[in-house]
Amino acid sequence: MRSIGIVMETPEERKARLAQALRVNLRRRKAQAREQADGTVPPATPPESTD
Repeated sequence: MRSIGIVMETPEERKARLAQALRVNLRRRKAQAREQADGTVPPATPPESTD
C-alpha cells in the first residue's frame, strides 16, 4: 500500500498561504475592474443555474 504523503501545515503556514491567495485574488479583481471600466472586456455573467 502506498502512502499519500500528505503533510499538515501549521496555522502560521495556513495563514500565510491564505493571505497570499487573497492578495493575488485582489490584484486579479482590480485588473478585471480596470478592464471593464475601459470597456475592453464585457462583464462576466454568472453561470446559469440548473435548479
